[in-house]
Amino acid sequence: MRVNGRTRVEGGRERVTLVPESLDDLWHLTYLVEPSDSVSGDTTRRIQRADDRVRDTGGEREPMSVTIEAESAEFDKFANRLRISGTIEWASREDQIGAHHTLNVQERAEIDIEKHWKPDQEQRLEEAIEATDAPDVAIATVEEGAAAVHTVAQYGAEERVSLTGPTGKGEYARDRSELFAELASVLSRMDVDAILLAGPGFTKRDALDFIERERPTVAERITTTVDTSAIGDRGVHEVLKRGAVADVQAETRIAAEAELIDELTARIAREEPATYGVGEVAKAAEFGAIERLLILDERLREERGEGGEWEADVDTVIENVEHQGGNVTVFSSEFAPGNQLDSLGGIAALLRYRLS
Repeated sequence: MRVNGRTRVEGGRERVTLVPESLDDLWHLTYLVEPSDSVSGDTTRRIQRADDRVRDTGGEREPMSVTIEAESAEFDKFANRLRISGTIEWASREDQIGAHHTLNVQERAEIDIEKHWKPDQEQRLEEAIEATDAPDVAIATVEEGAAAVHTVAQYGAEERVSLTGPTGKGEYARDRSELFAELASVLSRMDVDAILLAGPGFTKRDALDFIERERPTVAERITTTVDTSAIGDRGVHEVLKRGAVADVQAETRIAAEAELIDELTARIAREEPATYGVGEVAKAAEFGAIERLLILDERLREERGEGGEWEADVDTVIENVEHQGGNVTVFSSEFAPGNQLDSLGGIAALLRYRLS
């Protein structure tokens, strides 16, 4: 996610200009936009005449700029877009003000969101920004006599190093371990959460065997191997096309959430400091007893809307936790740990001490 500007506006609201740079960013925006937010962007619209008949434009839509008061936000992962629906507050054509409209937001399309930004929303925005600037996945491609390492961010891949070495063939061949050792050394210095090892033939398997033997800490971060027809940019393109990086990034988040949910269930089983359910969690937040709050993204969005059912105000709970130095983790409802949290009421907490 890229932030192109921030402006304080009347009433304590803030207008943030954003450019989503990936499908992940569009997904994040689903949980940042809520009812009554003002969202501005460029769009197209069929123009209604005064007699309510659609003007004959040969099926074309007229481009315009609009600001809508959001009613809903829906991520359409199959169409690669975010649909924000609401009533037009302002438009480059004044005769469209007051009409209902859906703003289709796609990757690299600039939008403005004006709202009272809540702390967890600021945190989610920062996480999306950091994910763009700090890649957490590397792709190492290797074949006989050559290797390359790319880092992967939400916006694409960038070559960090290209290596050449002995092929291990011929009368004067040197051992291939020289190339493998240099590759392992490069990977050991990279600040990434996961490494994909790719390339044609069996060389990548031999490289993995070497790294497992000589650099076990590096091997622990190699999550999978991928067959490709080449190394370098072409090989990386094949890895990306097959969705291997997206799978690893999802698994990385799942692993972090799974660790927290495992800690929660273990504490509950051992009767150690932990609790779940909105009533108990809200009480713990009031006492300042929460070390880490766990909350499901879908439940958070529901409770902030008109259909909220909890007896406690979710934003008050979050504010109490953060004011007392606690941390907040918003779980994804798309992954298994989120489903476990949902079965506990969608909200739980790791506590500093037992309340009773």
